[in-house]
Amino acid sequence: MPQDRESGARASEWGHDAAQRIARKIGASGMGKASNECQLNGERVVIKCARRNTSSVGVTYQMLTRLDRIIGAFELDDGSFELWAISPEQFESTMRESVTSRGKTALVSRSYFEQHGKKMERVYPFGV
Repeated sequence: MPQDRESGARASEWGHDAAQRIARKIGASGMGKASNECQLNGERVVIKCARRNTSSVGVTYQMLTRLDRIIGAFELDDGSFELWAISPEQFESTMRESVTSRGKTALVSRSYFEQHGKKMERVYPFGV
């Protein structure tokens, strides 16, 4: 089901909260209130979260130019998140434009992260 303004705002808020919790679990720092960008092991990364049934994550074109790594955090049935990392070049090689944020945001599928990304770890940001 496509997002409207209200459901998009709720998803964005949930994603930012989940990313902040994940950042703390993996030792990332410097995440602000308006973005999921942070520092991890000397790299500028973004943590993009997807609910269980969400098939892709999005990054703005502007953000993509300043990142060293994109971390896809994909929720599993037990509430944990599996973390996969890809480079901006990998992201760009397979991205498609977002229908709802045309001209601003590109999407990459969960399956691409799982097939071509580096598996990082599994975390429980909301407790076990």
